Amino acid sequence: MQRNVTIFWLAGESSGDLHASIVMRAVNESLQNVRHVGIGGPLMQREGLKTLFPFDKFAVMGFTEVAKHLGFFLKVEKAIARYLRMDKPDLFIPVDYPGLNLRVAKIADDLRIPVLYYICPQFWAWKHKRVFALKEDVRHVACILPFEKELLDSHNVTSSYVGHPITEEIRIELDRESFARFFGLDPAKKWIGFMPGSRNHEIQRMLPVFLKSARLMDPEQYQFLFSKSRAVAHSLYMNILDDHREIKAHIIDGYNYEMMKYCEALIGCSGTVTLEAAYIGTPMVICYKASPLSYAIGRYLVRIKHMGLPNIIMEDTIFPELLQHDAKPSRIAQEVFNLLSDEAYSREVKVKLLKLRQLLEGKRPSVEMLRIIKELLKLDE
Repeated sequence: MQRNVTIFWLAGESSGDLHASIVMRAVNESLQNVRHVGIGGPLMQREGLKTLFPFDKFAVMGFTEVAKHLGFFLKVEKAIARYLRMDKPDLFIPVDYPGLNLRVAKIADDLRIPVLYYICPQFWAWKHKRVFALKEDVRHVACILPFEKELLDSHNVTSSYVGHPITEEIRIELDRESFARFFGLDPAKKWIGFMPGSRNHEIQRMLPVFLKSARLMDPEQYQFLFSKSRAVAHSLYMNILDDHREIKAHIIDGYNYEMMKYCEALIGCSGTVTLEAAYIGTPMVICYKASPLSYAIGRYLVRIKHMGLPNIIMEDTIFPELLQHDAKPSRIAQEVFNLLSDEAYSREVKVKLLKLRQLLEGKRPSVEMLRIIKELLKLDE
């Protein structure tokens, strides 16, 4: 009979909640007597996570935004350190979210708790010194981008490429006609999708810009679909829409993958959504705006040429990127027009997207993570 095991998880964002929940499900199906504690969202809680803090307080990005919440994060770190000392878990699995997770990883390692870091911090983009923290405090790093393992090997960091979570997460449940009926869309028209983000501050910055972009496109030819994350304040989202009532915006709450698949083109914020769109095969214009101070600091520190994950992985501008002042309605509308009107350009993009999909397929993170978890816990197969 398997011994009792406690795994401490720390995921601070909705994407991490989703990624971790699928691994947790695999653990629960394969192992007995496993207790999950830590910090995570509703999906992880559904898999049995006993959470220590409200999840919605952790979705903070940007230098100035994090600085405003510094007191909260210091409180969380102290509480976790106290918990790890008093109720020592068998394994700590930090999920992405490196600002807090690397500090907690050091605390866990000092207490001789093995650390399995799921979703490698992007030290190759900025804050290169984080690779030394990985080497010092982490027992095993699970990479989700193909090139990361080679970089970690060069620093003698124990790691595995486990595949990207989106290969397990993307599921298309509705065909185009069913999707159209469900959301009251005209299947005879072409659809353009806008994905303004999953955080309130992203909605404040990007949704007005995206609505103004739609105003520059032909409503007789296109319908405009706007995704709404459940993590976003409903009143904030609807108030912005009310300020732009001249745009017939179709709100898509759920079924994001169907929206991505059936739209002719997408406009979205930088992040995992860009890779999801690429994997599904729909061209996207990547937009990004931050506070002026956060953007200035980021431009100084970031070491890579591209912002969007598809472009980073392929080392090529597959999706156009409009950053900060370039992310304005006229530029967005022009890039969408280029994608839709230039057939040779569109074909070239789709060929590159197919190559990217083939690169990402092959490994399933839930399977690979379960194998590593068993090894670190010294559990028999």
